[in-house]
Amino acid sequence: MNPTGRLPRPHLPRGRHKYGKAAGIAVAALVTATSLPAMSAQAQPQPGCAPWDRECRVNQHLDEIRSQPERLAGFARDMPKGGDLHNHLSGAVSTESLIRYAAEDGRCIDTETLAASNAPCTTGQRPASDAVNDRGFRREVMEAWSMEGFEPGGAESGHDHFFATFGKFGAATEGRDGDMLAEVAGDLAEQNQFYLETLLSKQSAELGELVDRVGFAPKTTGDFQRLRKTLLSEGLGNLERAARTDTERDFARYRDLLNCGTRTALPGCDVEVRLDYQVSRARPPANVFAQLLLGFELAQSDPRFVGLNMVQPEDAEISLRDYTLHMRMIEYLSAHHPEVSVTLHAGELVPGLVKPEDLSFHINQAVNIAGADRIGHGVDLRHEDDWRALAARMAERDIAVEAPLTSNCQILRVCGPKEHPLPTYLKHDVPVALSTDDPGVSRSDITAEYRRAAADFGLSYSQLKDSARTSLEHGFLPGESLWADADSHRMKPGCTVAAPGGGNLTASCAGLLKSSPKAELQWRQEKAFHAFEARYAARA
Repeated sequence: MNPTGRLPRPHLPRGRHKYGKAAGIAVAALVTATSLPAMSAQAQPQPGCAPWDRECRVNQHLDEIRSQPERLAGFARDMPKGGDLHNHLSGAVSTESLIRYAAEDGRCIDTETLAASNAPCTTGQRPASDAVNDRGFRREVMEAWSMEGFEPGGAESGHDHFFATFGKFGAATEGRDGDMLAEVAGDLAEQNQFYLETLLSKQSAELGELVDRVGFAPKTTGDFQRLRKTLLSEGLGNLERAARTDTERDFARYRDLLNCGTRTALPGCDVEVRLDYQVSRARPPANVFAQLLLGFELAQSDPRFVGLNMVQPEDAEISLRDYTLHMRMIEYLSAHHPEVSVTLHAGELVPGLVKPEDLSFHINQAVNIAGADRIGHGVDLRHEDDWRALAARMAERDIAVEAPLTSNCQILRVCGPKEHPLPTYLKHDVPVALSTDDPGVSRSDITAEYRRAAADFGLSYSQLKDSARTSLEHGFLPGESLWADADSHRMKPGCTVAAPGGGNLTASCAGLLKSSPKAELQWRQEKAFHAFEARYAARA
């Protein structure tokens, strides 16, 4: 039993995270990486490789090109990279597409704040279509709606500029969830990814109206049983059904845009797409509880929703004030929905952004109270109380960290191995999956994350490969894992006989791949690794 008295939800038998053959020297290098300047921490050259050991030779090749940006970028783009587990849908779409949506839908843009709004345009606003043809205005909008051209050290921090973008382009995304899913799935396919787990809210306005109509008194916000019973009896089920209908329409739209199921299907059709319900944490407690309840209900009834997460700045006033309350809400609702997975933004904080005491418990409570299956960001690890015990617990419980290196740098100015806890997580055997966060806002992509991990943090090819495998193993996609032993990446019986890239599938392996979406994606990735390593091993 954990210190809160709560028994953790059962976890799938995933096995602890290891880094595979040929990675040991690189791990040793990472242990001392905090003493190295950013951009210089590199894995040590591999010893001589056995003729059959392609992975070893690809490690050697990466060591040779690590300081060559163009060659490293090509390597990172070609590499199979699993899935993106930390992805905000509206923040993942390119700013160019957001401007196009706004123009096509007749939105307006305020010339001072550069915030989009619905028509008709009033004094001080311009039609969004002006941002298509007016190069100067387009540049202003691009910079307001993303990190394009942002220079740190000015009057506005990267943190404030980053989070302000969502309020500015929000109106441009209305009614475009299907379009955004199509674009982001296509982006993942182009970069050799197989799985998208993205964040999306549904029925937010209607849910707010329900909470207002029910009229919870402040003193009742800790009475979770009463809140849940009241919301369910007053119409939350109707909102859950409406959310499923909307989601069906979104998925039909994105599949139609990609020509899925036809002879002209685009590569994005091959990306498996699932959703985590997005809960806005900087809201009054009753509203947050209602969002969480809707998220749990959807994840139980609609297979497209596989989990939930909380968003908005972790350092916002309400987010800080109610942090423990939110963890208790999730703990309570998880008891009613033990099969629903939870990933949480936790520890997206640094000294100076919040008071020291607020750095000491957020990841701890996400793990030990809310029972999170994954942690997003986890940047303040070394400021947490008894952080070594926390890291050991995360490793023991196989709780993965979603690591978006670019946004950590842009938002928190935590950019290299001296500041970032990535080497610490690796040293303490915590699973790590590189991710993007908001690649549209960041003007980045998953290839840049892998490139940064290799160039700035010195990760070996084996460690990058392990990140890709972790992203599928720890994705909330249903089904059994391909791995009988995730430590050694030993496949289930039957699949080892027909290793990816050669041989015929046995009946037992074919049955596993047919019955398990997770195992099928893992098999596809292993086949892709086989081809990738055959290509790049020859270059060592």
